[in-house]
Amino acid sequence: MIIDFHTHIFPKEIRNNREKYFSSEPAFSILYSRPKSPLAGASDLIKTMDNQGIDLSVTFGFPWQNPYLFKKHNDYIMEAVLKYPDRIKGFCCFDLFSKDIVSETTRCFNGGLSGIGELAFYKSGLDDEAIKKLQPVMEICEKKNSPVLIHTNEPIGHEYPGKTSNTLGQIYRLVKKYKKNKIILAHWGGGLFFYNLLKKEVKQSLKNVFFDTAASPFLYEPEIYKAGIQIAGQNKILFGSDFPLLKPERYFKEIDQAGLTKNEIDSICGTNATPILNL
Repeated sequence: MIIDFHTHIFPKEIRNNREKYFSSEPAFSILYSRPKSPLAGASDLIKTMDNQGIDLSVTFGFPWQNPYLFKKHNDYIMEAVLKYPDRIKGFCCFDLFSKDIVSETTRCFNGGLSGIGELAFYKSGLDDEAIKKLQPVMEICEKKNSPVLIHTNEPIGHEYPGKTSNTLGQIYRLVKKYKKNKIILAHWGGGLFFYNLLKKEVKQSLKNVFFDTAASPFLYEPEIYKAGIQIAGQNKILFGSDFPLLKPERYFKEIDQAGLTKNEIDSICGTNATPILNL
């Protein structure tokens, strides 16, 4: 089974009128104000999955500041899961600084969603306040053995839309505080996996942490796969395409270039995800 652990879908009314939300939602504007920034719906995702040989996708919405918008978007994710129960697993997404996060988490789990994410901190970064705000959500997810997917990125290098001010120290404080939770760090965790080579503390703190490959063809050379396997372990890496930003075939090409074994490819592209999703 091939599982894409990182995809985004949007309701039709947002796809067809994105400009309406730019003034009130600055993070959405940063990511999607360019006309070429793609927005896709559930049927688009299924069509791409069929064309690219993907069996199951994890999908989510956007961390809107307006509670009405993130609830409406989560409704759309729940509808997609109901419509395609064998093809889509949905995660609940919201602005972590909203007062409604606990009730929304409960509502979404009751509505059939399987985790939380992609939580992103485009304005604050992963500062101490943001990490503290996560606590009630992480407590719910720990009890339910449900995963939480966090947007992270490399703290150096070129700038691009959606790159936040997080530091490796901030990311590490987050996973250390919530080390009982199943946490997926998007975009290779900003490179945090490298510190699995440290002899003390870090390896244990990263015990329940996984790293997805979202946007990897834009960010890293194909050698990142071998490095990730050697340092973090092949069971720690999750294929995620960041659809519709990129199609899975771009990743499969780079995985082939990296010279991975079939067992390593099977782990990254599906086997690792099944226990995280409680399949």
